[in-house]
Amino acid sequence: MDKKLEAIVKELQSKFSATAEEFRGEVHLIVKPENIVAALTYLRDEQKFELLSALTASDYFPQTAPRFHVVYQLTSLANNLSLQLRAPLHGEDPRLPSAAGVYGSANWRERELLDMFGIQFDGHPDPRRILMPEETEGHPLRKDYPLGYEEPQFSFNYEEIGSLKPFAKE
Repeated sequence: MDKKLEAIVKELQSKFSATAEEFRGEVHLIVKPENIVAALTYLRDEQKFELLSALTASDYFPQTAPRFHVVYQLTSLANNLSLQLRAPLHGEDPRLPSAAGVYGSANWRERELLDMFGIQFDGHPDPRRILMPEETEGHPLRKDYPLGYEEPQFSFNYEEIGSLKPFAKE
């Protein structure tokens, strides 16, 4: 791990009770959901992580505690550093404080997470769907979302798939 990054990780561990993991040269910090905005603010203001490179989530269904990890990928252009924060969330009512006040780009990305995963962001300035129509039920990137696809037709299942297709009647 980079020496500059190591000092930042130790600081986050002491200030925000974060736990650190390193995998293939990347540092991942698990931060409690209630501390995520404070940790992001600290990284932006004190450590010059001025860019929220990515904001996404992982679904660990059927595991429910935690079911989701909200992943914040941060970049310090001034120090040439990259750091990932993760906030674990339970599956029953996944909620997290909004980071839109800390990083402006979090606004749209949090709306995408609401739309695709059903993760609510408390204090978000515009909490409505952005990718799917308002009347859509469910959240397509959840692992328990019904797939609803048609099996591809190959030479070995040609008759079986053909029997399921609604061909025009003669």
